[in-house]
Amino acid sequence: MPASTKKQKSTFQNVLEFAITIAVAIGLALGIQAFLVKPYKIPSLSMYPTLREGQRILVNRLDTSPSLYNVVVFHPPAGADPQPAECENHSEGAGDQMPCDTPTPAESVQTFVKRVVGLPGDHLQILNGHVWRNGVEEKGAYVQPCTYAADCTFSKTIVVPAGHYYMMGDNRGDSDDSRFWGPVPQKWIVGVAFFTYWPVGRIGTL
Repeated sequence: MPASTKKQKSTFQNVLEFAITIAVAIGLALGIQAFLVKPYKIPSLSMYPTLREGQRILVNRLDTSPSLYNVVVFHPPAGADPQPAECENHSEGAGDQMPCDTPTPAESVQTFVKRVVGLPGDHLQILNGHVWRNGVEEKGAYVQPCTYAADCTFSKTIVVPAGHYYMMGDNRGDSDDSRFWGPVPQKWIVGVAFFTYWPVGRIGTL
């Protein structure tokens, strides 16, 4: 076989090998993002100071059964879409005595990032932006002061339905959360956030 033919064949094999390597790498990256780990960008100040607007996080998509106080990514009920948000029971939510415990049945296309403050079956009351869960006050230092009465205090207790989770932002005075559109079914949870990678100065676990 002439040397030129061998060289052409070697070049073709190298290009083919490189193309296959790139294709496999892209496939693995897409597979990891689709099924294992997915990045998200924080769109608002609702989780301040834990997460700041524009900060980027990684979410474990295999973990859809969060523990209390985990930071999670999820699709809220469709009641989160209107402005202001709506509870399926219009006598609950902002300005009422009871936070929303009746989610609208449809799933929103939005993706939210909040903290789990109530598990299935929990009895919750919200006073001054702090959650009283089964009679015990939430003590997390992440909770920011809440000064707007209609968002901060609800005199009546709710029970988180079976198979649902109650979500609230850490910035209690500036968060569109379960208080207004209700608990989130487990099947709408995307995953638990476990790491923040941008900006560099805030790299760390969650």
